[in-house]
Amino acid sequence: MEKQSSLMEGQTGKTIAHDLAKKQRDIGVAEFFSRNRHLLGFDNKRKALMTTIKEAVDNSLDACEEARILPEIFVEVIEMGEDRYRVIVEDNGPGILKSEVPKIFAKLLYGSKFHSMKQSRGQQGIGISASVMYGQLTTGRAAKIRTRISKNKAALFYKVKINTKKNIPDTTEPQEVDWGDKEHGTKIEIDLEATYLGGNQSIDEYIKETAITNPHATIIYTNPKAQQIDFIRVVDKLPVEPKEIKPHPYGVEIGALQDMLKGTDSRTLQAFLTSEFTRVGAGTAKLICENSALLPNASPKRLSREQVEQLMNGIKKTKIINPPTDCLSPITAADLEKGLRKEVNAEFYCSSTRPPSVYRGNPFIIEVGMAYGGALETDGSMKLIRFANRVPLLFQQGACAVTKSVLATAWRNYGLSQSKGALPTGPLVVAIHIASVWVPFTSESKEAIAHYPEIIKEIKLAIQDCGRKLGSYVNKKKRIQVEGKKRDYITTYIPFVSDALKEILELTDDDKAKIEENLSVILEKTRGKLEDMKFDPTKSEDYDENLANIGKGETEDGKEEE
Repeated sequence: MEKQSSLMEGQTGKTIAHDLAKKQRDIGVAEFFSRNRHLLGFDNKRKALMTTIKEAVDNSLDACEEARILPEIFVEVIEMGEDRYRVIVEDNGPGILKSEVPKIFAKLLYGSKFHSMKQSRGQQGIGISASVMYGQLTTGRAAKIRTRISKNKAALFYKVKINTKKNIPDTTEPQEVDWGDKEHGTKIEIDLEATYLGGNQSIDEYIKETAITNPHATIIYTNPKAQQIDFIRVVDKLPVEPKEIKPHPYGVEIGALQDMLKGTDSRTLQAFLTSEFTRVGAGTAKLICENSALLPNASPKRLSREQVEQLMNGIKKTKIINPPTDCLSPITAADLEKGLRKEVNAEFYCSSTRPPSVYRGNPFIIEVGMAYGGALETDGSMKLIRFANRVPLLFQQGACAVTKSVLATAWRNYGLSQSKGALPTGPLVVAIHIASVWVPFTSESKEAIAHYPEIIKEIKLAIQDCGRKLGSYVNKKKRIQVEGKKRDYITTYIPFVSDALKEILELTDDDKAKIEENLSVILEKTRGKLEDMKFDPTKSEDYDENLANIGKGETEDGKEEE
């Protein structure tokens, strides 16, 4: 043992622990993500192109909406060579201040939305700076930024890179440049290593789906084949501006509560509860203190860990009103339907917006839109498109709470065929949107929504609401088709009926002709009635018809029976 101990200490008296300690050092956040880019959605060249465009377009839409400007966004993707592309995104937003440009585009975890309790597309302050970093790592080139905040100010041009060791900007001095008649806006160019492919997970599909949930935006898109596609706005009104709220007591965890108590300026526990949380008035604060066995005038900063745990239990025992929902900005059922009509060629459309609900103290709203028939493919499964805060989710569909909710729905109740554990088959597009102050994504790449029971329940209820309207239309359409076949069948036998009547009643040829004419008139009247049988969801008789049959598979709480 003495020999082993002396070997570990060595001649200088230093141990192996000293040697190991020398190897320890800080890891920069940018350095970490540069080696783990898959966590941010850059795990392959195809997704890298998608993620870059997504982050730039999301930022442009957010900036325009915050400035109350109807968005006009230009997206261009240029093929530069083998697996090399240039992404250009330009908007008509408010522009960016000179001091903020380097930090926004060249510093990870920098943004204005992480600490803000209101609905927004971006949350973590990683997206666009991660795209700049990926372009820098794969091409060695800096991103180019052009921005202007006013017609009275010159446009500024930057070249930006990220110092990944220190997570700080490496930016050239801004140059004043001419930008024509552009009064305000921002333009970013990023060269990156990527692959362009079509299909349901392509940048083409992303832009199209973005146009559906943002019908107030005009997007001019030029793909790598130099084909320009215009997505013109169909709504001339901006979405309702969400208002920032304070945290709800039900959504705070013990560690976060400890930090809030230490950092508060309130002198009493009651004042802390009323000033730091939403929906907590003086009466509710006193009740929380009673249920926690704590004094209302206790000093928040002096509470022990055990007392903080008592406070947490007191919050759970107290009935507190759900948080306000003016922090959300849903698409609305009407605008979601307009977006679907603009981009999906179908014969029937319906939509629904659920009342606000809450998970872990975070308010959220579920919206569903459906498009059926028309030019949609009749073979194969329906098309499911998912959105979170108006942003399309194109990857990890199987891991998403939205998909789980759709699979758990009994679509046979609505006139569609469905195999167990599979999406229904038929000419159907279903768009499902969640609006929330904090969408519970399963990863930093924001591709799938976590399986919270409250969210799954609301999605199913919204699907059922639209499904009943769809079922009424599908059943009515089937009945019209059956009646049409009967009419065609009778038409075939009219000449034979008239011949038989002529022979039995000994009629003339003129009488026979009149019989055929009268029978044809009767059938034409039937045809007119069939053509008038169009579904109108605003009419209660259309909506309620066959409702008893359609809803047989649903229980009173909205759950569907297998």
